[in-house]
Amino acid sequence: MSNLSSSFIFSKSQRKGIFLLVLLIITFQLIYFFVDFNTENTISKEDISRIAHYQKQIDSLKQVALAEAEVKIYPFNPNLITDYKGYTLGMSVEEIDRLFEFRKSNKWVNSSEEFQNVTLVSDSLLNKISPYFKFPDWVKKDKQNRPNLNNSANSSFNKNKGDLNKASLEELILVKGIGEVLATRIIKYRYKTGGFVSDIQLKDIYGLDLETRKELLKNFSVLSKPEVVIFNINKASVLEIASVPYLDYELAREIVNYRILHERIATFEELAKIKGFPSEKIDRIALYLALE
Repeated sequence: MSNLSSSFIFSKSQRKGIFLLVLLIITFQLIYFFVDFNTENTISKEDISRIAHYQKQIDSLKQVALAEAEVKIYPFNPNLITDYKGYTLGMSVEEIDRLFEFRKSNKWVNSSEEFQNVTLVSDSLLNKISPYFKFPDWVKKDKQNRPNLNNSANSSFNKNKGDLNKASLEELILVKGIGEVLATRIIKYRYKTGGFVSDIQLKDIYGLDLETRKELLKNFSVLSKPEVVIFNINKASVLEIASVPYLDYELAREIVNYRILHERIATFEELAKIKGFPSEKIDRIALYLALE
C-alpha cells in the first residue's frame, strides 16, 4: 500500500509544472470559445465597394473581348467550306460531312436551296449565312445564252476574244492544245476562286504550259471581273488574310506576326521572307491584297 501511494507523490517542481500545464489548457479553451476568428468582419464597406467596382470593370472587359472575338463573315463560295469554316459558321459535323460527301462525287452546289438540300442545315442558319454565298457568274448563266457552236461560230471564233469567266467547256476545247482535261481544270479553278481576276491566274492551272496559255489568251481574256474584297495587308485580321485563295490560316497568322514584328509590310517581296510563303505566286496574291 505504501508503494502505491509513493508512486503519486510529486516533487515541488513537478507540481508547479502540472499546475502551469492545466492553466495553459484552461486559457486556450477560453480563447477558443470567446474569441471570434472570422476574418469576414474585418472587411470594411469601403473594401466591398471597391471590389464591386473592379468586378464591374472585369465584366465590361469580358464583354468587349467577346465582341472582338466574334467571327466576321465575308462573301465565300459555299462549295469550298472547310471543317474550320463550317465550324465558325455554326454548322454541325454531320452537315459539313454531307457537303464533303456531295463534293466527292465532283458535284457543285449552285444555289442556297441546293446547299440546304445537301447539308440539311436549318432554315435559321441558312438565312444567316446564305447572304454571304458567292457563286461564280457563269453558274447563274442561262444555258440559252451560250453560243451555238456551229460551223459559222467556229469560223468567227478567233476573231473576237471571249470572256474567260464565261467560257464553256466546249468553247475551251476549241483552243489548240486544250483538251477536255485541261478545259475541266480551268473551269474547276475558276469555280474554286470565284472567278478569274486576272489572266495571270492561268499560271495556276496544272498542265497548262506557256505555249498553250498564250494560245488560250489569243481567244479568251478576263473581261468581266468578279467582285473581290481587297484587304489592306497592314490592317487585315488573320481570318481576312486567310480568305485569300492562295493562303491558309497558318500562313495568314505568320503574316500577321511578321507585320507586328516589323511594324508594317512595305512591299509584297518582304513576304518571301516568311517560312512557307509561296513566293512564286506573289503576283497572284497581290490581286487580293493592298499595301496602304
